[in-house]
Amino acid sequence: MEMRYLEQTADALQQRINMVNAAITDISYANMTLDGIEKEKENSELLVPIGGSSYLKVKLADPNKVIIGMGAGVSIEKNLAEAKVALKERLDELEKTMNSAQQQFTQVAERINTGRSRLETMLTSAREGKP
Repeated sequence: MEMRYLEQTADALQQRINMVNAAITDISYANMTLDGIEKEKENSELLVPIGGSSYLKVKLADPNKVIIGMGAGVSIEKNLAEAKVALKERLDELEKTMNSAQQQFTQVAERINTGRSRLETMLTSAREGKP
């Protein structure tokens, strides 16, 4: 029973790690994009990815204004420097969350391995007729 619970916990932690990793990747791409925008001037032509290896050619209206999502469907306008700070703070928080989830996963995996070793020892003893 405990092994099943531990395996379910490990699966849930792995899913959490995957989601956090996807968010870290997303924010890292946003940071790289802002780094690139920082070097551009107003009315510069850019290619904006729209998915499926497809892009739109656009002109940069104001390289210092960034609309940044705050969560729960709320977005606000920030200047470029403020947006970079906000994304850096999110990235730091996500990395803390990732480290915590990985530590928890490691602990659960160790408990699973210990439980399996005990089970194998008991099965071996039972096969050999030892109490």
